[in-house]
Amino acid sequence: MSGYTMKPAMPTEISTEVLPPSSPWSASPVMPAPVCRFENFLGAERAASLLAYAISREADFYAGTVLDPLSGQVTRKGRSSLVLPVTSSVFGAHLADSLPLVREVLGHQAVLTQTLTVLTAHGEGGHYGLHTDASRVRDVSTALSAVYYLHGAPRGFEGGQLRLYDTTFHDGEARPAESCRTIEPEHDSIVFFPASAFHEVVPSTCPSGRFADYRFSLTTWISGAESETASPGPSSGIWQWMARAAEHTRPVEGTPRNHDGASPVALPSGDPAARLAFPRPRSV
Repeated sequence: MSGYTMKPAMPTEISTEVLPPSSPWSASPVMPAPVCRFENFLGAERAASLLAYAISREADFYAGTVLDPLSGQVTRKGRSSLVLPVTSSVFGAHLADSLPLVREVLGHQAVLTQTLTVLTAHGEGGHYGLHTDASRVRDVSTALSAVYYLHGAPRGFEGGQLRLYDTTFHDGEARPAESCRTIEPEHDSIVFFPASAFHEVVPSTCPSGRFADYRFSLTTWISGAESETASPGPSSGIWQWMARAAEHTRPVEGTPRNHDGASPVALPSGDPAARLAFPRPRSV
């Protein structure tokens, strides 16, 4: 595994949540977004070091932003969190080594060459409203999103779950469904899903107010390089429909996609032998 050892990452179940329907008589088909999740992704020692690093950088975090896809303006509407752009060769190596299995589970075919990574902290009232990651990548139909979670023990916050929404079809139009799956932000776990998936972070509470008790995450967007021609992704199926649903969330032409200050970093080559360190994850 890139020259170091670690506990095997373990796949876990993801719960399903059905929100109150707007019409109990709706017969529109619903397709769940592809997703896979690992526990023990970095291992206890490296996860503890990363958490300590995040806490030590408290003074350097700043308010996260949202890019309005219609106006191209950068705002904070619908989001309350602190961010810090970061790079990590160790984390990047883990991503690269796990991607062959992740892509197999998600049914992903396109070439991936770069990442954008932001360290995020959610405290009292921290949240991120319903959105896609179209503002972070050039081609939302082929990019992946990955969220790696960190927190202290015992956990000093409540809430902060990720809701990953299904896609529904109505009158030939794709859009986010009312059903979703809820993913707990467990320490040293990571979840991968298409960047076109509609998702949100539900509000968190942090009774102590201490930064060390916040919900931390490394959010990474994995895509093709800006200068490359779009690599062909899946030609049909859920990826195609999710990209259609996300069409209206794409930023206006010419709008920069690093509105939180992150810069692209080349994705390292994965070690084929590292596949043995990752038990086959389950699609959910």
